[in-house]
Amino acid sequence: MFGKLFKSKKEQVKLFYNTDVHCHILPGVDHGSPSVEHSLEMLKAEAEMGISRVILTSHVTAVSFENTRETLMDAFIKLKDAVSDAGMDMDLYLSAEYRMDEYFDKEYAADHLIPMPGNHILLENSFQQELMNLDELLFDMQVKGYKTILAHPERYSYYSRRRKRYEQLHNAGARFQVNILSFTGYFGEEARDSALWFVRNGMIDFLGSDMHNVKHAHIIMDYINSKEWKKIGPMIEPTIKNDLITW
Repeated sequence: MFGKLFKSKKEQVKLFYNTDVHCHILPGVDHGSPSVEHSLEMLKAEAEMGISRVILTSHVTAVSFENTRETLMDAFIKLKDAVSDAGMDMDLYLSAEYRMDEYFDKEYAADHLIPMPGNHILLENSFQQELMNLDELLFDMQVKGYKTILAHPERYSYYSRRRKRYEQLHNAGARFQVNILSFTGYFGEEARDSALWFVRNGMIDFLGSDMHNVKHAHIIMDYINSKEWKKIGPMIEPTIKNDLITW
């Protein structure tokens, strides 16, 4: 079944890195994968694209997804066991995508964050407006040893109208993780334009699938087989640090 879903006339193009730093493949904890079975399908798609290491970054968000270290770890263990049983050659790491809100404030104060290898932490802004004390928070986290990564900044429309703010944040040490899906227009033309602006300005530090389902895998796989990706991929590659996230 899976082979029929992802095989095409052309051989699948591989990504130029092996680590996905942003996805919602962990089952049953947010609006990403609903089950272990679906997660395995998504991981097979990752492997088709040359990914052999996946950092699982489920939502941690006030009210909607108030995940804890325990809820994420339970799902992580189930998925790791399933991957082992399936004989898949895939390294999995547990982390999260932290929305900077009141729930995050509590988790951060209690030292409950689950960073990526190397103490990298993936932070999500509100889609309505920038966090009021964003600069102070990023500085505080960096002082404490966290390497802050801003999740999909191209999707925050309030930045697209004042791109100098992107430069300020990047120069202050926040790394930028851009979604491959954004280049496809999946999140709208504004997000696509900002993603391409990042390419032209050499400001993409990490690429992520932000994959929530198998449909997203189809879209990404088609895109990296496209003429556009063949053109912009080599422009992005020199700044990408996905495989440099290590212990």
